[in-house]
Amino acid sequence: MSNSPEQSIDSDGLSPEQRLEPPNTGLLNAGIVTINDMETLRACVAYENAHQNRVQILRRLEHRANELCSQED
Repeated sequence: MSNSPEQSIDSDGLSPEQRLEPPNTGLLNAGIVTINDMETLRACVAYENAHQNRVQILRRLEHRANELCSQED
């Protein structure tokens, strides 16, 4: 049984909703920069697309994806 992106919990114990809907922008930034794997990042992108679809947040997630890809090289 798979979890929906909203219910998915990553290894840090945070769901995409908790990462992308914090009470302040400082926590939002922290939620994005602490994404350490592509699975979590994909879940966050799916959550953002389904709920807020904020271009600025999607760009931050894209930037984080590029960082993760460059770390794998």
